Amino acid sequence: MWGAGAIGGTIGAYLARSGTRVTFVDRDPAHVDAIRTSGLHVTGPIEDFTVQAPAFLPQDVKGTWDTVLLCTKAQDTRDAAQALAPHLRPDGVVVSVQNGLNPLTLNDVLGEVRVMGSFVNFGADYLSPGTVTYGGRGAVVIGEQDGTLTDRARALHAMLLTFDDRAVLSGNIYGYLWSKLGYGALLFATAVTNDGIADALARPEDRDLYVELGREVLRVALAQGVTPEAFNGFDPAAFLPHATRTQAEASLDDMVAFNRRSAKTHSGIWRDLAVRRRRTEVDAQLGWVVHFGTRLGVPTPLTTHLTRLIHEIEDGQRELTHGNLQDLKASLPARAGDA
Repeated sequence: MWGAGAIGGTIGAYLARSGTRVTFVDRDPAHVDAIRTSGLHVTGPIEDFTVQAPAFLPQDVKGTWDTVLLCTKAQDTRDAAQALAPHLRPDGVVVSVQNGLNPLTLNDVLGEVRVMGSFVNFGADYLSPGTVTYGGRGAVVIGEQDGTLTDRARALHAMLLTFDDRAVLSGNIYGYLWSKLGYGALLFATAVTNDGIADALARPEDRDLYVELGREVLRVALAQGVTPEAFNGFDPAAFLPHATRTQAEASLDDMVAFNRRSAKTHSGIWRDLAVRRRRTEVDAQLGWVVHFGTRLGVPTPLTTHLTRLIHEIEDGQRELTHGNLQDLKASLPARAGDA
């Protein structure tokens, strides 16, 4: 597990408890030391348990592995890939268990044949050294980039079933990753306020904004030739060009209901901005939307504006407030909300 925070810590702990030989790698010395001395503790409403497993800082890792689950922040993907490359066996595989289109970055460093994609949407947070909270179940999907259902994909899917018995083996992993970019854009918008995800998405006065933001991302996905996949209330069909407003409202309602069931009320993006005071994944997630939109001639004014707002908050030039959404609405096209 390269990255032992919210995602890597949670999945790795379950795998270790099920009998998989897991090694944790993380760049936080206090977290690594806590795992070494007291184990990795998973807490929250689902389960409470501790596992014992080896843990190392990246510079201290020795040996090679056939499987690496990469669970770092998206913006750290290239650096992490270069650091782990000497520890990946020639016939090994790295699975990107991250937000964004990170397999594309990993392909550059490791070669496409050694990279698989994965998509997760469960609720988890890093709490303190040695402790992560697992707040709510969500989609877990794995698949080869080319859609082939290989033996290694089946084996890794079987491993993930020990974490979540509803994990999916997919022949369309990029369909899930692009849908997560659409949903992620909504989460970035909620994160410029202090509202929780469900409360923010439920506000009727902001739904024109959320609907058009989702549509903007999916217009780029369609231009890229991607067939988006549904998950956890996010119905991509509801944000396609000819979808009705009623469909979009229904999907937003489903997302509200899904997030109300989780003990994790706010996104990791909000935690990065409000609690941990660090850079978010905005460029490594929404940057792909702007990049492909520019390449394919699909305008992305909302995504571009939202990215700028996030950077201003990161730089201390803007506070977290609902008024930020009013600013973002200036980039809404005139037709938004008319359907």
